[in-house]
Amino acid sequence: MTSRARIALLLTPLCLAALGCGEEEVSSNVVARVDDYELTVDDVVDLVVDEEQIPVEATMVESLAELWIDYVLLAEATAEDSTYGQLELEAMVRQRIDQEMILQLRDSVIQVDTSLTDDELRDLYAADSPAVQVHARHIMMTPPIEATQAQRDSVRAALEQVRARIVGGARFEDMAQQFSQDPGSAQSGGDLGFFARGDMVQPFEDAVMALETGEVSGVVETPMGLHLIRLEERRVQDFDEVAPQFRASVLQQRINAAESTFVAGLEGTSGVQVEEGALEVTRELARNPTTTLSGRAARRALVSWDGGEYSAGELLELLRFEQPSLRESVAGATDVELDDFLRDLGRRDLLVTEARTSGLEPEPALVDSLTREVQGQLLAATSALGLSDLDRAPGEDLEAAVQRAVVAALADNLSGATRIIPLGLVGFQLREGRSISIYPAGVGQSLLSISQIRAGRSPSPIEQIPNDTPGEAADTAR
Repeated sequence: MTSRARIALLLTPLCLAALGCGEEEVSSNVVARVDDYELTVDDVVDLVVDEEQIPVEATMVESLAELWIDYVLLAEATAEDSTYGQLELEAMVRQRIDQEMILQLRDSVIQVDTSLTDDELRDLYAADSPAVQVHARHIMMTPPIEATQAQRDSVRAALEQVRARIVGGARFEDMAQQFSQDPGSAQSGGDLGFFARGDMVQPFEDAVMALETGEVSGVVETPMGLHLIRLEERRVQDFDEVAPQFRASVLQQRINAAESTFVAGLEGTSGVQVEEGALEVTRELARNPTTTLSGRAARRALVSWDGGEYSAGELLELLRFEQPSLRESVAGATDVELDDFLRDLGRRDLLVTEARTSGLEPEPALVDSLTREVQGQLLAATSALGLSDLDRAPGEDLEAAVQRAVVAALADNLSGATRIIPLGLVGFQLREGRSISIYPAGVGQSLLSISQIRAGRSPSPIEQIPNDTPGEAADTAR
């Protein structure tokens, strides 16, 4: 999808297990602690209780606590040193640096015929399927991350009931406004506007392209959640309208083909292979990116080839750097998908090694420029969250100002006033050497308190869906 649901981002565990949960006695009113900072049950209740669309589940409170931890550490780090000298920023730009090296290698070694006349381009366009754009609406509901099968089935059943109401005559737009958990489209009746192939994730794209105009899909599952989709309109773009994009696409296909041939040659001579037990290690690291690996464990080869290897430590750094969605995908991948994933990492490393051998290491000026860019992004994120200029009363401790600002930032996240900002590798680095705990007793007390307060309120819109709505619906709705 073009945007993630706010709730889905909240429920994404930035760290899948609490760090440093010791046996020390702690009041059941404390949910999480970072050194002397505390997130209390009262804080969590105040943040969540009025956000009726957020389910009362342990994973929600734990994820909120993880986000609180990251925000506290970010606010404190910014206040102490706005250049972030305490972070290894070069590690955060390593992926960009490697990509620059691969691009230079491609330009210097891989020869691609980029000459293409307008007539040739028009013939290629005519031979391919004409570019199609579709206009669609959707209704999205989001199960919790790491939801049980029963929880996923419950969300699916609720969405199927919504579909039955649409088939029975309810307006799709009204149902989207009432039930959709995609904040980017719900208020406009689920309207996604026009989009083309490649703009949406594959399951969503496949489903919408298979619909007839006016038809409503069954429940479609994507990494973002569960969807109902209605196709509003389909149109074929004129060649003159898409010629620049089509030319770029054709050239990119030629470049990709040349790269594949080049990489296959490297791989063939190097003998890339996935090591025994690598799939299990990869899944475990994806599920637990907070894991601290010993020197030996970090050096364990997951993929090897003649003259090189890709280690568990390198993979762990990648998983920490990338968005949580990558960790979720890796953790839930099949053996075949994981094998392909690891081989791709090995191939990428082969290209980087070849680039270094060819003397294509980037200039220090580029590394410095990318590092400054990361610094700027961190400052911008801190400012967007309201954590950069702390409002400190005369004589007030930094801790009190940070605590107040972080709770305000989370409140804005939950209300939709600001977007949630996962910190990735920044968060992992900031946590090093800190005393961090999340307490099950505090999580449980938060859930109990929120449930008790909500119990006396009117049912949520989803709870008002009639239970006697037919489970089976017609295949289409007009």
